Amino acid sequence: MGLLEGKTALVTGGSMGIGLAAAVRLAAEGAHVFITGRRKAELEAAVETIGSATAVIGDIADLADLDRLYEAVRDRGQGLDVLFANASVAAFAPLEQITEEHFDTLFGINVRGTLFTVQKALPLLNDGASVILNGSTNVDVGDEAFGVYAASKAATRSFARTWANELKGRGIRVNAVTPGPTDTPGLSGLAPDPEQAAGLRQALAAQVPLGRLGRPEEIAAAVAFLASGQSSFITGTSLYVDGGLNQI
Repeated sequence: MGLLEGKTALVTGGSMGIGLAAAVRLAAEGAHVFITGRRKAELEAAVETIGSATAVIGDIADLADLDRLYEAVRDRGQGLDVLFANASVAAFAPLEQITEEHFDTLFGINVRGTLFTVQKALPLLNDGASVILNGSTNVDVGDEAFGVYAASKAATRSFARTWANELKGRGIRVNAVTPGPTDTPGLSGLAPDPEQAAGLRQALAAQVPLGRLGRPEEIAAAVAFLASGQSSFITGTSLYVDGGLNQI
């Protein structure tokens, strides 16, 4: 029997990268997984990969889309035991090049979207549920050109602490999972072409004490741990899965 047998989980941004790997792992542990994302074809392919899953197309920055998502969860009639608020975006921009669009996009999805993803889930969250937010090691360092992204993830980390305190009366645990550089399509997408993407991946891997990028499945294992009863005495924390990058 899996760690989440009979449970219901939701993974936002669940059609690729860390989100997809987490959805696959949660389903393997016995959960029925709802996933959401903005691209229909990718969502449909993800459902085939996951198995026990329901896809709902939508953008977490659009509150009407969130309402439709939670209506689908409500219709299943079993509430929600696990919420992995994973959907987020990243982009480079040094201080002198930051635009309103850059700021609004990153904060609109990473901060506003995450906030309302969790807020609108509250009526559906079963007592004792686990909420997991997607953090970033960029919160702890001053990587050039990542100022807005890092600030958005600092807000996410703060949310985990505050919400853990606010929801403790229902036994709902709130934690952040904090990946280091991870081998995902999103990471490669930060570079304008394949050659520069390869250079970025190599440079990031060189900074990690374990000498490589993380794999989405490794982050997913941490998500499954935080989702399950094995982490029953853990709340308000940030679990680093970073190959030692911010630890050594």
